[in-house]
Order: sequence, then structure tokens, then C-alpha cells
Amino acid sequence: MSIKTLEFTLNGNLVSTQIEPDTTLLEVLREQFGLISPKNGCSPQGQCGCCTVIVDNRATVSCVVNAEKVAGKNVLTLEGVSERERDIFSKAFVLGGGLQCGFCIPGIVARAKSLLDKKPCPTREEITGVLNPHICRCTGYVKIIDSIEIAAKALQGEALPEQDFSGRIGSNLPRYDGCEAVLGDRPYIDDMKIPDMLYGALLFSPHPRARVLSIDPARALDIDGVMTVATAKDVPGQRFQGLIYPDWPLFVAEGEETRFVGDVIAAVAATTPKLARKALELIDVKYEVLEPVSSPDAALAPDAPKIHKKGNLLSTSLIKRGDADEALKNAPYVVNHTWSTQLIEHAFLEPESCIAVPGDNETMQVYSQGQGVFDDRRQIASFLGVTENKVNVTLVSNGGAFGGKEDLSIQGQTALLALMTNRPVKITISRDESICLHPKRHPIKMQYWVGCDNDGKLLAVKAKMIGDKGAYASVGSKVLERAAGHSCGPYRVDNVDVEALAVYTNNPPCGAMRGFGANQAAFALEGALDQLAEKIGLDGWEIRYRNAVDVGDTFATGQVFEHSVGLKKTLLAVKDIYQNAKYAGIACGIKNVGIGNGMPEYGRVLLVVENDATVTIHQGFTEMGQGLYTVLIQCLCEETGIDPRKVKAIVDTSKPLYCGMTTASRATSLGGNAVRIAAQKLKEDLKTHTLEELIGKEYYGEHVVDFTTALNAKVEKTITHFSYGFATQVVILDEKGKLQKVIAAHDVGKVLNPKLLEGQIEGSIHMGLGYALSEELKVVDSKLPNTNIRSLGLLRAKDMPECQLIFVEEHDPQGPFGAKGVGEIGLVPTAGAVAGALYKFDGIRRYSLPMKDAPAAKSIPKG
Repeated sequence: MSIKTLEFTLNGNLVSTQIEPDTTLLEVLREQFGLISPKNGCSPQGQCGCCTVIVDNRATVSCVVNAEKVAGKNVLTLEGVSERERDIFSKAFVLGGGLQCGFCIPGIVARAKSLLDKKPCPTREEITGVLNPHICRCTGYVKIIDSIEIAAKALQGEALPEQDFSGRIGSNLPRYDGCEAVLGDRPYIDDMKIPDMLYGALLFSPHPRARVLSIDPARALDIDGVMTVATAKDVPGQRFQGLIYPDWPLFVAEGEETRFVGDVIAAVAATTPKLARKALELIDVKYEVLEPVSSPDAALAPDAPKIHKKGNLLSTSLIKRGDADEALKNAPYVVNHTWSTQLIEHAFLEPESCIAVPGDNETMQVYSQGQGVFDDRRQIASFLGVTENKVNVTLVSNGGAFGGKEDLSIQGQTALLALMTNRPVKITISRDESICLHPKRHPIKMQYWVGCDNDGKLLAVKAKMIGDKGAYASVGSKVLERAAGHSCGPYRVDNVDVEALAVYTNNPPCGAMRGFGANQAAFALEGALDQLAEKIGLDGWEIRYRNAVDVGDTFATGQVFEHSVGLKKTLLAVKDIYQNAKYAGIACGIKNVGIGNGMPEYGRVLLVVENDATVTIHQGFTEMGQGLYTVLIQCLCEETGIDPRKVKAIVDTSKPLYCGMTTASRATSLGGNAVRIAAQKLKEDLKTHTLEELIGKEYYGEHVVDFTTALNAKVEKTITHFSYGFATQVVILDEKGKLQKVIAAHDVGKVLNPKLLEGQIEGSIHMGLGYALSEELKVVDSKLPNTNIRSLGLLRAKDMPECQLIFVEEHDPQGPFGAKGVGEIGLVPTAGAVAGALYKFDGIRRYSLPMKDAPAAKSIPKG
């Protein structure tokens, strides 16, 4: 392959480098010049915008530009932008709340600069228009546009608003590390380099079900620069791992069957990323291709092949209270129909990446982006056949997750390659590989029977749910358990009969995703309520208000609500808006906070006063854009009065602070309470000492929730979860049936940080609208025909309607300062409200997601 010399101007300096013919501009910038502001979100697809730079004054997606084409041109990255502009953009985005995980933001800032250079005072519509090449999965775009408007004014000489560094609860403390993230200076794992580091790549099965007859790496090993090839034979410990059930092999061995197209067959470590990928092509694998089991119905057939030795039914969740059949028989009004939801890809913008560094005495340092570093450590140690104290896992704040980074993905294979080569190894997978590998949102088919009396009072709910679990368990049994538990929504129902099955297939695995079964159930139940309301002659608001739960009422699981139920207040907040709109749909939502169901839950924190008189918060939950670090700092500062700029946050396994997964909207509640406990101890010492006098001291805080009960447990008092969030949303369409406005009223317990809270809800609404109208990961015969990120149907900035947020503060004694977790509740009601609005517009009842036939979905990219 011929090597060429490339000369161009980079950030104001004439540079020269050697490139291969197929090298992209993104590769040159990142690998040869070490610039990390252009992020690799989907290369070589060119669809997410994360790698945007400015070429000859034009915003350019660098992952699809052949580097040869910039010869003689001027290339500008954020590293080369003037210090004044860097300061303005970073502060504007933090002030405007225009970032969460931050991975997409440097590319957006590059495009914003390009726009403002040409048009210093753009309209909001013009800003929205130029953002079309970009995907943001976190924010819902609203605050990105706000932030660009703030930056535009500041660049024209208007003073930026002052940042609030009081650190008090209820204030808009700027996002922790926000300025660095905006400019792309905060490194993600793929931005990190370790001396003497090798690069890994994974060989995935192309067949959803096939017997692996042989794996021959000889040709790959013959390549100069390929250091090793790992297969199942090289695993010194337990190959099968899992969060709940250890049924997922990190390598499929010869003689075994593959179970989906993301199964790993082999891993390569080489001196360059390209060399590692070239070696994959030379690994010879022979398969006996078998017919996949492609649906839950097929999997449950008596003669179906067993995907796992124990069979194809992973779990059955049952809820039975009262006599639903008798109540339905006698109910004046009954609705019976089947609703279904689709397979959804998380589409976090940062693909999976991991670095493993071997140490002395069989130790291993792992840098992970996972949602639970202690669970990562447990599984990596088991896989390597060592004790957990030999493995330390450090969290590198990730570029989005939404549940998709709970399961071990590539950490085990990366660590094994590091062990085999005794050198640091980095694996970063491509967007296509990411979509194949990690678990998705469960498609669930739900048959509902819902009855009410003549006044609209609900009498009974009966439901049969079947969830497509895909190839491996992940947390699927709990997702279906949660769907069953939320089957009646936030409504009083005395007679309940629900069965929810999680069924193995050869489709991509399904696991945790924002909402965790509650939003699937909500779509069905809210649709049934709309039909009952129409039968009786009530409007959608009235039937919901008549059945809304309050303190003293019973949830579907049998738990009696004892405190903090703000559902009726959220309904009252939107009543007039809903009833005065022509084409409006309404839906309510409930979402548990905490895993519950009898599992003890912990928040554990260690505050350390450092040598420079700053304070470090060590804890076990993952920051993934939700603003957890910022909120925990506010909890500390509210208690102690310490300047928040003197506080840092770190997550790794070097200290015994196991908290479990960052899931179930619980990190704020558990972590915040633990911080308060530790901070109160520090506060006592600060009464008689300065921070300088306390250098070296540590303060431990632990908050334990050990009083929840398992579903259907024979106990005197049922408490399936320690807290719940409640919401009502209204979706309004315009005269053409397009999205016009979403009104979201949420009981949040206590507003800790208004700007962060608004961003969480707006981002949830964005995801909920996509879930309702356009998003779907298509599977054909258990294969993925299209893994281009554009094919997923994600909403772009132009598709996002106006959002009006209303926050109800119903104090929750289980949360810090009365707050509730809000990470998931924001999208639970959305699809039901969209369906209701569409029915008002065109009179069509819709029973399956996504509702792509709807006018509101027509302009959204479908691939």
C-alpha cells in the first residue's frame, strides 16, 4: 500500500504527515495529531455529527472525508479556536444546560461556530436547521439551541449571565466538568492513550444460530504486528457471565452454538487499530449454520430448539389480587385488545470502549464506561480466574448509556488480551458492532382486558405479556417483572391478574433501557383508558383523575402508598391546557425509584479531605450525563457550606463502596442520602477546624434500603419499592397532525438543580416521542439488516416540539431533601399521550409502536 505525504494547515499551523490512501480526516486528527475534540461516534457512517470540524470555514463531518481531500486546506478543531471563543462557548453551554453526557457537544460547538462566523445573530429556526446533521440522545436539543443563542449574544459583546456557585439545593450549580466536556477536553476512554498500548478488535458471529466447528487463527498470527489472538481456549476463569444469570459466554467455543449475531468468537491484539481489524479477516472459522428461533411464539413451541439448556422460558412474573375474571364479567364496560411495542436501540453516542493495564502480581487496572464498576470488577475477576482484589476498575464518565452499559460488553475480552500480552490494551468497537452487541429495549406483546363501571371507576385489569428476551438473560426477568408491576399504571384497581413472560430467542439480547418495562405497559393501559372514556362519555382527563392513586391507595403489586403521591397535582396542572386544545392526548405515568422487590440497596460514600484542602467524593454510582456528580456536590455543599469548586468526584473499586448498578432512577436518592450522612460528620468537624486542618481525614456515609419485599412474598406488609415518581403529559398536534407542544407535569419530590432537571425531562420526552413515532431496530430472521445509526429513526432537532415543564414538589422522605429520581419517568406516559392526540386528529386507534403511519412521524429520518 502506497504511503502519501499530506500537507495542510491545522489550527493555524502548517503541518505534514504520512497517510495511507484510505485514511479519513478524523483518523489523522485523532491518531496522528492527538486531537480529541472530534469524537468518533459512528465512523464511517457520517450520521451523528460528533466528529465535526471546520474545513475552509465550513462545518465538515470528518469521519467521511478522505484525508487527501484536505491537502492545502485550513482545518480548524476546537483546540485551535481562540481563547475568547472557547471561554464563551464553554460557559454558554453550561449556563444554558446544553450538555449532559457531553460526547456529541464538541461537534455541535464546531458547527455553531461555523454558523455564527457567517451569521452572528441567527434565529432560533436557523440554529435548529443547521443542527440537522447532529444527533444528541440526552438533551432533546432544547437547551442546545438555548446555549447557542447565549453564545451568539456573548460573541456580540453581551455579558454572559453569572454562574451560581453557591452550591445550594435548588440552585443551578454548573455541571461538574461541564466546560471541559463542551470543548472536548475531558477525555473519554477512546481519547486515552497508555504507553506501550496495543489495540484490540473482536470477531463477531455473522450467524444468529450456528454451531462453531473450528476456529483457526494461524493466518492472523502470521501478520507482523499481531501480538495474540484470544479464543475460548485461552480463558483462565469462567467464560459465562451475567448480571443475574451467568448465561452469556464472552467467547463462544468450538462445538458450541452461537445464540445471536453479536456473539464473540475471537479477539485480536495488534500494534495498530487497522492491523487488528485486518487480522480479524484472516481468522478462519467454520460454522454449521442452523435455523434461528426468531420469535417468542416459536421459542415457546413444544418442538422448539433449546437456546439454553434450561429451555426458552427465562421467567414468569405473576400478580393476582382480587378476582379479575369475575369483575370483568360483571363490568358494564370492558376493553380488550392487544398492544405491542418494538425493539429499540439505545443509541448512546459513545460506542463501547475499554482499556486494561496489567500490573504486578497478577493485578489488572481496567478503565470502564460501565454503569456499575463493582459488577464489572466481579465479572472480570471471575473471567480471568483471579480474586476481586486483583482487579481495580475505574469509571471514565461515559458518553451516554440509558441502561445499555449495565451488562459487561468488551471489558472481559480487553482484560484477557492485556493478560496474554502483558501490555496495556484498548478495544473500541464501531457503531455497527455496538448496535449488534449490547442489549436493547424489550419488544413486548400485551393483551389487556380492562373494565370499569358506569362512572368510569376501574374495576379490573387482566393482562398477558410476552417479552422477547433475545439471546441472553441480562436483566430481562426484572424488566418483565417491572412491566407486570406497572401494568395498572398509577391507578386504583382492586382486581388484578397479570402474567408476564420473558422468552429467549436468537434475536439480539434485551435488557435495561430507560423506563424498564413501565413504558411498554403504560402504552397499552393508557390506550385502554382512552377507549373506556369514549364508551362512557368522559374526556381523557376526567377518567384519569377519577382513578388516580393517592396516599392510602394500592399499587398493582399490592403496595400501599404511604407518602409523596403527587399524581393528582400533576393532573390538575394540565387540565385546562388539555381541555382547551383541539388535538390533544393525555397520559399518566408511574415509575419505581430503586430496584426493590426484596433486594437490599446501598448508597455508600467516602469524603476525603485532600492535601490541597479540597474534598473528593468517592462513591460507586456512574455519571453518564444525568448530572449525578453535580447533585451529589450540591448535597455536600448544602450540608457543609463548602465552595463547590473545591469538590471533586471519583468512582473506582479501590475503596469498598459497592452500590450496585446505576439503574432504576436511584443514584440520586441513595447516593444523595449517603453524601448527606458523611457531610454531616464533616460539618461537625468544620465547627472547630478549617479544611486545611482536616487534611487526610475521611468521612464515611452509608444509606441502606433493606425493607422492600419480593413480588408476591408472603409478608404482612408489601413494599415492592421505596419510592415512586408520578407524571402527567399532554401532547398537542397542529392542524396538520404534526407535533406542536408537549406539556409535562412531574412530581419530582424536590427540585435539586432546576437546569439539570429540565434537561433530564426534555431528554426523556425526546426519547419518548421517538419511541412513539419513529424508532425501531429492525430484525429479519434474527439478523440486523441495517446497523446505520440513521436507520434507527432518531428524532433530530427539527423534529422536537416546544416543551412546557411543570414541576410538582411532593416531599419524599426517602430522598435527599425530599427529592425523587427522575431519570426514567419522563418517557413513561409519552407514547400513550401521542396515541391519544393522533386519535383526536384522525380517528384511528393505534395499537403498535412505532406509529410510523402518523402525520407527526412523516418527516423523521427512517434510513
